[in-house]
Amino acid sequence: MANSGNKRIPVAVLGATGSVGQRFIELLTDHPWFEVAEVVASDRNVGKPYREAAAWRLSADMPESVASLPMLDYSADLQSPLVFSALPGEVAEEIEQRMAREGRALFTNTSFHRMDDDVPLLIAEVNPDHAKVIEVQRKNRGWSGFIAANSNCSAMHLVLALKPLQDAFGIDAVSVVTLQAVSGAGYPGVPSLDMIDNVIPFISTEEEKMVIESKKMLGRLDGATFVPANMVMTAHCNRVPVRDGHTECASVRLGSNPEIEEVIAVFENFRARPQELKLPSAPERPIVVRRENNRPQPVLDRDTERGMASVVGRVRPCELLGLKFVVLGHNTIRGAAGASILNAELFHAEGLLPV
Repeated sequence: MANSGNKRIPVAVLGATGSVGQRFIELLTDHPWFEVAEVVASDRNVGKPYREAAAWRLSADMPESVASLPMLDYSADLQSPLVFSALPGEVAEEIEQRMAREGRALFTNTSFHRMDDDVPLLIAEVNPDHAKVIEVQRKNRGWSGFIAANSNCSAMHLVLALKPLQDAFGIDAVSVVTLQAVSGAGYPGVPSLDMIDNVIPFISTEEEKMVIESKKMLGRLDGATFVPANMVMTAHCNRVPVRDGHTECASVRLGSNPEIEEVIAVFENFRARPQELKLPSAPERPIVVRRENNRPQPVLDRDTERGMASVVGRVRPCELLGLKFVVLGHNTIRGAAGASILNAELFHAEGLLPV
């Protein structure tokens, strides 16, 4: 589906100077449907052109189309009907809710609203039907706009890999160990003397998010109520000295006992609504399977499908739960900004944006 009239929808990026905000800017450059019209951050940068306010830290050059945009503060009266949020958690609640009250479609990467009973926590290929709860959200809160969230970056790639297994075989239990890149902590993130030559076996609230967010996304919407997936799950989350790309080692007890080649075929054949609609940011293959015995690896595989795929490897029997595999994904592209953009594309293609 193309944008009607070929006129791009103006969008605002909240928290535009931070690491995820910069990724939003990069991914929205030359987007066929959306155009960055407003950039928003804390008041210390108000009035500055974006090129002066943002210490650009991505490998590609700052887009010239955005470099001269003036920075707006959080209280600004925005004109854009579509908003992407990479706000700091301490300010997200009030600002995001104001955007929805004002009639804007807000897609957030922040964690504040993810587990609200009337906010969809979405992966476009996994649970697009959860978007129906927005009708409940608007009724409950009296909003003309809405808030839709995407998940924690580590839950994102795990759930994308679990979804086809759930559909094909059912899932009873999951155990996962994550090896998470330092960019997941934002910038400046973890001090270098803590991270170099080291693994930190604790990321605050991450293990809890992995469990509750995964169960919400793999669960079902029953009218106005989310019913979490009925499975046992545990997570160990670690920070490792890798720049980008979260690696996760998962063991899964399925509802049946398929052969390994059956499992691999289910991964490789997985397609969903974004692929049917050929959305601009959708990976052609949401899950890419590597059969080498030493893949996936962050340096080699994190940019697969422009960073929008989950890369699965080492699919093999597990002596404890039955099946185990490794899944890798780019944490600031598919695990953050790219997921929000894909969700917005899905809403636009399905006629769910208020524009």
